[in-house]
Amino acid sequence: MSRQNLVPAEVVGQLIAQGQPVVIHEGYVLHLGEWIDRHPGGRLAILHMVGRDATDEINIYHSNKALQMMKKHRFGRVELPWTNLEPPIRSPDFYTNLAVQKEKQAGEAADGRRSRRSVDLSSANTEYKAAAIISKKLNSKGSCVCRTNSTVSHDVEKLPLVSADILVEEVDKESHQERYATDMEDKEREEDIRNNPSVDPDTQRAITLDYRALHEQFKDEGLYKCRYTEYCKEWGRCSFMFGIFLALLYAKWYLTSAVCLGLFWQQIMFTAHDAGHRGITGDFVYDTLIGAFVADFCCGLSIGWWKSSHNVHHLITNMPEHDPDLQNVPLFSTSPTYMKSVLSSFYNFRFVWDGAAEFLVPFQKYTYYPVMALARFNLYALSWLHLCSPRAAQLGAAWWTRPVEIVFMMCYWALFGYLLVWRTLPSWPIRIAFVLISHLATMLLHVQITLSHWGMSTSDLGPTESFPQRQLRTTMDVDCPAWLDWFHGGLQFQAVHHLFPRVPRHNLRRGQVLVRQFCEKTHIRYHCYGFQEGNKVVLGRLEEVGQMVKMMVDCRRDMAEKGIMDLH
Repeated sequence: MSRQNLVPAEVVGQLIAQGQPVVIHEGYVLHLGEWIDRHPGGRLAILHMVGRDATDEINIYHSNKALQMMKKHRFGRVELPWTNLEPPIRSPDFYTNLAVQKEKQAGEAADGRRSRRSVDLSSANTEYKAAAIISKKLNSKGSCVCRTNSTVSHDVEKLPLVSADILVEEVDKESHQERYATDMEDKEREEDIRNNPSVDPDTQRAITLDYRALHEQFKDEGLYKCRYTEYCKEWGRCSFMFGIFLALLYAKWYLTSAVCLGLFWQQIMFTAHDAGHRGITGDFVYDTLIGAFVADFCCGLSIGWWKSSHNVHHLITNMPEHDPDLQNVPLFSTSPTYMKSVLSSFYNFRFVWDGAAEFLVPFQKYTYYPVMALARFNLYALSWLHLCSPRAAQLGAAWWTRPVEIVFMMCYWALFGYLLVWRTLPSWPIRIAFVLISHLATMLLHVQITLSHWGMSTSDLGPTESFPQRQLRTTMDVDCPAWLDWFHGGLQFQAVHHLFPRVPRHNLRRGQVLVRQFCEKTHIRYHCYGFQEGNKVVLGRLEEVGQMVKMMVDCRRDMAEKGIMDLH
């Protein structure tokens, strides 16, 4: 097919139904089947854009060179404006349809007819997730309704990936708990609809056009150009902190030196964040090496793990089922959606809502800071789990990043774990105290990371909502004087950063002025609070969801005791 031929919307829908990773970009249809497993940003970044006009998301994330390379994946045009389809991975029927699709593809493969351009749009553990979803779609006749662009009924016996035992166990009417969670979701969605511009296509299209004009203004003002003099200051500050740490260590002020080491980690990780977004040199290789040196070698944390989760987080911010930054059940829940036992498309398993969640979540307002103080230990585990997973190898031309990270992280543990903690520190009590204090000192970084999103909306207003409105609706900025910018490391401008993630952090304060003007013009609310007020917003959200859980548990217990309905 000619790249200039018009592709009807019905054909695009049919291709997606067949498992084709089709994305719309600047009026062209991109078929990414040959690219999805080599995409340096990972598969999920593409899967969440399937069927959508991803022009804004693609343009703000990629350099001009990358945008030029994308042209070879074009195979036709579409009529504009394009009406977004819901990406299959976001649909409750996704794994149901996948099970049926796999059966069909298996038959085609046996006949030698399977298309090379069709890809497996799933992650691991498909059988488990398919069973969980299919069980909720069973009707009284034992059939499952699967929806893509048309409605088709399939007998349960024809779904080979689903165990009959699992189906029998899972089949049930919607529970009281799920109905309660849905009511809370609807309440939040109605509030968001009232407090934000309409999500009708014309309104959102106007917002998109204003956003693209804003993007051009960012480029015209040179905000994508990195001011390297600012990084000289950053490295001078970090080197000074590290020097103080060494001096105190030499003087045998071990626990005081641990504080300085923790502050060094906290400050230098801001540079890793910049490099992960290619906001320093703009070159993928150079910025990846800078990020790996800072994150893996200096801090023992995988920049590859961070990028794999952070790319998804930026695209589908605050979506409970898909945003890995929100998926912390049973310790925390920032959305009533988690009461439904969410199937995570990122972690490939179900976050089961169980007794542990019902016990811990009502107290999450009080456990927030203690857990943030120890969060670094969890990041160590996530880093190694990522590097040992197939996801770390699915980076195409960036295959070399995995061995580089492993070498750098082994160096970190040789220096920190062996030479410092084991060989230099004199006793076990001091070793334990040193490790705890140094890691506790990074607590501020973890609070900053969660501050911008945990207090914000988690509702989904549908596929018509524009990229800029969703980012501003789900992200807050932290207000601080300019002289304190170094302390927050750019994370205080998260709303601006989410709109323009590749802009170097030292230019975000100017970008904030332009974003404020954009919000005034489009009537999108710009959430900006002082650091103390922002913490109150997060704690308020944690308390709100905690109260939801407590009310639900108390109500269920009371109804069970009175015999109103069998909830056990």
